[in-house]
Amino acid sequence: MKISESWLRSWDNPDLSTKNLAHQMTMIGLEVNSIFEDGKDIEKIIIAKLITIEEHPNADKLKICNLAINGKKQIKVVCGATNILCEKKYPLAIPGTKLPNGIIIKKSKIRGVISNGMLCSESEIGLGEDADGIMELPDDAPTGKKLINYLKLPDSIFDIDITPNRGDCFSVLGIAREVSLLSNRKLKNNTMSSVKQTIEDTYEINVKKPNLCPRFSGRIFKNIKISKTPLWLIERLRKSGIRSIHPIVDVTNYVMIELGQPLHAYDLSLLDGPIVPRYAKNKETITLLDGQNIRINKNTVVVTDDSGAIGLAGIMGGSKTSVSGTTEDILLEAAFWPTEIMSGQARSYGLQTDASMRFERGVDPYLQIRSLERA
Repeated sequence: MKISESWLRSWDNPDLSTKNLAHQMTMIGLEVNSIFEDGKDIEKIIIAKLITIEEHPNADKLKICNLAINGKKQIKVVCGATNILCEKKYPLAIPGTKLPNGIIIKKSKIRGVISNGMLCSESEIGLGEDADGIMELPDDAPTGKKLINYLKLPDSIFDIDITPNRGDCFSVLGIAREVSLLSNRKLKNNTMSSVKQTIEDTYEINVKKPNLCPRFSGRIFKNIKISKTPLWLIERLRKSGIRSIHPIVDVTNYVMIELGQPLHAYDLSLLDGPIVPRYAKNKETITLLDGQNIRINKNTVVVTDDSGAIGLAGIMGGSKTSVSGTTEDILLEAAFWPTEIMSGQARSYGLQTDASMRFERGVDPYLQIRSLERA
């Protein structure tokens, strides 16, 4: 499991250096395999605001970008990306900057026009996998300031080996709890306020066999306005080895990493009748979120509605009821799937998901409501 030091210290901040904190975790059975200093290679990247865009006189696919970097000071950079817009802010590598891939940015002439640096994609500065366009920064990013200061980098990332018997530590909360116990400190974020209910909608969940699913909690969210996931949340996911997918999915992944409870979001408009956890029927099939179409084993617990299986319990949801860019209403699931039900199920399909790893090791059976409140 990967966890950033800053996220861990937001829950418990012992008076220990990074190295000593890692040693302490190892001594209590949470072996730290490695420590990676994230962001140390982008110290010279600054935040630039795009003022105007001009056509390049000698190249149809290139643009000349006039960028504000410090008060009224502007510089020109030649860029070939198509996703740039005026008044937006982007990472800028000025001459002399050495990128994580080893390239040193120089002032250069591109098709007859001087370029005083380079606007950067996520992949070029090691902050993601997207290499197709320039990384757009939020409006509150301070023009002319260092990107690492805005993103609160550098940040150390611990790669921790969570043994099968320590499922209680498969989260930021779980690790922080163990660290705090050593010095008898209280966790800083251990209280969570209830969210005020604004709608009266309900959805039927029928658990006919409690031994399969002792707790299946859900919450309805309506009139969701899909926008971009906040950069701070994307950054915490990235440091945990999880890429941003969709704002709703990002929130479920965030809560899972922070508290240890896997969540799943259904598009409410695509559900058909009551939700019922049960064993799969003979020759029952499902198309999963990753596009795989599989025949389900009869000893596998599935989540169903009137149309059939809509998810492999504790492993992966089905594509039929998945959220998308047009989703407005969702049913958010927080279920407790017992270890004895989950053991070996994901592997029987050649799968290993973040959710299945947690349920196989054991999830707190009293965490479901708290996780829904957090989401």
